[in-house]
Amino acid sequence: MKRGLRFQPQHMAGWLFADMLLVLALVAMGDQGDPQAADQRPGASSSASAAAKRARHTGPRAVVRTPVKVAVDAPSGDDAGIVRALRGATARYRGRQAAFVLTFGRHTDPGAGGAYAHEVNSLLEKARPDMFRAATTRDFWKGGASSGHADIEIYFYTY
Repeated sequence: MKRGLRFQPQHMAGWLFADMLLVLALVAMGDQGDPQAADQRPGASSSASAAAKRARHTGPRAVVRTPVKVAVDAPSGDDAGIVRALRGATARYRGRQAAFVLTFGRHTDPGAGGAYAHEVNSLLEKARPDMFRAATTRDFWKGGASSGHADIEIYFYTY
């Protein structure tokens, strides 16, 4: 006698549970507010102060996934020159706060390139205290023939 496969309701219980879990996950994700949407709200007064703009945000801040890339050219050991270069490179981003900063020091020697990146990172807060206060920094080496140059990637908070 040939036995055929019969439908058993117990087999569907696992799939039903997985589908319900997926629905719950989608509802939970859809319930989260968009921190960038508050900045794009139409009708917002352009004369509102920065404090008033921050007051309307609710929930935790997020970090923008795309970095702002700037470059600094100043000789190693010239703290005043590095600070000037940092102020010039970050001038258009005033009013924003950095979450973390990746600095790539260019040099033929990895040790010297990393040391230059560290020197630049140590002067970030001096150049722009409000922008870089409590920002996480990382020093990296980037191969290159020119010394006294750093490529900086700044990841800002959304608000």
